[in-house]
Amino acid sequence: MKRILPALLLATFFTHSAIAGPAATLLTSLEAEASRQAGSTVSGSASRGDAFFHTRRAEWSCSSCHTADPRQAGRHVVTGKSIRPMAPAANPERFTDRARTDKWFRRNCQDVLGRTCSLQEQADVVAYLSAL
Repeated sequence: MKRILPALLLATFFTHSAIAGPAATLLTSLEAEASRQAGSTVSGSASRGDAFFHTRRAEWSCSSCHTADPRQAGRHVVTGKSIRPMAPAANPERFTDRARTDKWFRRNCQDVLGRTCSLQEQADVVAYLSAL
């Protein structure tokens, strides 16, 4: 038992480091782009991302399809299609492909907000999901 615990802790550390990698890279990129656009330093905020993710706008919120706990699988409210967890800790494939991430931000922000999400909003959501 004494040998298993350190091995589990070490495996957990490396697993979390690997999961955080792509999300951390995306967050850094979004913050840099938003900072250039704003002309001042922009940082993603997990607390703003949490509020953004759960706030209902008109008919939907992000959590309408992605669940109140983004570590859980969701389901699209219209099509019924299953959606893998949003949090990188539960789904290591999240935020590994920038083009795919941009596509889904465009599509989902349009559905939920009726507009494109700002780079700041995207950074906030990625910061929130990465913190879970």
